Amino acid sequence: MKVSKKQKNIINSTKERIIEAAQSLFSEHIYLSVSMDDIAKKLNITKAALYYHFASKEEIYKKVLERAFDELRSYITKASREKTSDRKLYRLIKSYLDFGLKEKILIKAMVIKLSPCSSEISKNIIKFRKQVTSLFQSLIEEVLPEKKYNREFNSKLAASLLTGMIDGLLLECSLMNKKIDSGKMTNQIIAVLF
Repeated sequence: MKVSKKQKNIINSTKERIIEAAQSLFSEHIYLSVSMDDIAKKLNITKAALYYHFASKEEIYKKVLERAFDELRSYITKASREKTSDRKLYRLIKSYLDFGLKEKILIKAMVIKLSPCSSEISKNIIKFRKQVTSLFQSLIEEVLPEKKYNREFNSKLAASLLTGMIDGLLLECSLMNKKIDSGKMTNQIIAVLF
């Protein structure tokens, strides 16, 4: 049976609505506490309709994470276009903070362990985490000559400490519904580490 262009558009639109609803639920709750039934109820559709578009909650979650990661990559790419290394570092940290405050799902996914049945999702999160840390490491290495660190300074460790610090702040804000000024926090992080 051939699917018309109009039907494809309806299917794609429905998938988008499902992903958006799931993203909202996953941002407020951890992966394990959201069910397919919860997603279907949020959309006011049947679970059968949901399963027509996605085979599992894991598949939906993977799509939600991919969307969040793509958006963060966009933030990071914009930050890396700054003229000076100090400005790049500031924009990268601030962008990561702003995104994390907006998209709680990413931070929860990176910090809170998922269930063992979601090893594919865990692998994607670990891969992405390495990419983010690598970007921070590159910028730290760019900033180092200006900061006059000794030769034994480990930029990979500094990048891990930096991302860990930011993730911890974001997780605390998420769990405690705490508000922060990302610009001031960025300046404090830079002052502490650099």
